[in-house]
Amino acid sequence: MKKLLASLPFRLIVALALGILLGRVFGENPMKVVVSVQYVLGQLIMFCVPLIVIGFIAPSITRMGNNASRLLSVAVVLAYVSSICAAFMSTAAGYALIPRMIIATDVEGLRDLPGVVFQLNIPQIMSVMSALAFSLLIGLAAVWTKSELTCSLLEEFQRIVLKIVQRVVIPILPFYICATFCNLSYEGMITHQLPAFLQIIIIVMLGHYIWLAVLYLIAGAYSGRNPWEVFRYYGPAYLTAVGTMSSAATLSVALDGARKSKVLRRDMVDFGIPLFANIHLCGSVLTEVFFCMAISKMLYGQLPSIGTMVLFCLLLGVFAIGAPGVPGGTVMASLGLITGVLGFDDAGTALMLAIFALQDSFGTACNVTGDGALTLFLTGYAEKHHIMAARR
Repeated sequence: MKKLLASLPFRLIVALALGILLGRVFGENPMKVVVSVQYVLGQLIMFCVPLIVIGFIAPSITRMGNNASRLLSVAVVLAYVSSICAAFMSTAAGYALIPRMIIATDVEGLRDLPGVVFQLNIPQIMSVMSALAFSLLIGLAAVWTKSELTCSLLEEFQRIVLKIVQRVVIPILPFYICATFCNLSYEGMITHQLPAFLQIIIIVMLGHYIWLAVLYLIAGAYSGRNPWEVFRYYGPAYLTAVGTMSSAATLSVALDGARKSKVLRRDMVDFGIPLFANIHLCGSVLTEVFFCMAISKMLYGQLPSIGTMVLFCLLLGVFAIGAPGVPGGTVMASLGLITGVLGFDDAGTALMLAIFALQDSFGTACNVTGDGALTLFLTGYAEKHHIMAARR
């Protein structure tokens, strides 16, 4: 029992439930404190994300040596294929189900959160995408030049970042999740908006689970390893993603879980998990496609043509690779596609943003959990092509 109470999944569930409860009973003054706490903790967590990206990806590339470029190409292809296949599955479901649905559109009546009382800004040393680009370039350049000094410095930096994750980021996550759900409960996001769109949210969530099952089964078949030995460690990461709505903020927990798996190679974990957290957004893409089709039917009276949806899905996969791993990152990065390819006006765009926010946490959880399957793919690829495990 003591071990259960001290476990991260238990603390995350308690934090989530406590946040919803407090949001229902707190008045404006206590919420000012909650909003401020969430802001400060969010600033600290997001500050650490670029450090985590650099600390894990760059040393992993130097360990892989001359195989780094090939594995990077494979990882990007895997992320893109996973995203567009999830998008096409969602498109097929949309054409089959949306014409038979009756969907409410009332999203009014939310309370405004009070302003932040204490605002402590902690800017990132660089953006997450800059950190990703820096990690890839510095790692590859160190391999090309055979710089032993740079490689040893990156190894030391990884050990430092790992301690930051273990002693700072993971301990404060339950408090951040509690504050986040307290805010959502106070606003009425959970109790007011959710029933209006319950049908499509349930359908999309089922789509997430179906796609995760497909990914893990294919990855297991390809690698010849039991995918359950990866999936079973993703409970804390899934809950953290639901609470933070951010792949970036969940990165530390995802790394911790993937490192416990006995079927994933450690070098593939250190390389793949931080990389996929920024370029693999299958759950968000699946969600956005279905929601766009539903809103098109609601506001404009018809579904987009098949040709339009095929183009939208193919381009959305590209935009997803460059989308930031923050709440709403996918839909914000692809607003140009929503207006340009699908032809949404201001009303359609606003409704898309509102409804996407309702389930953003579950789309993020699908993204994060799917990263484990792609890392299993990488592990299988490395074994099949006789890429030796990186020396540590």
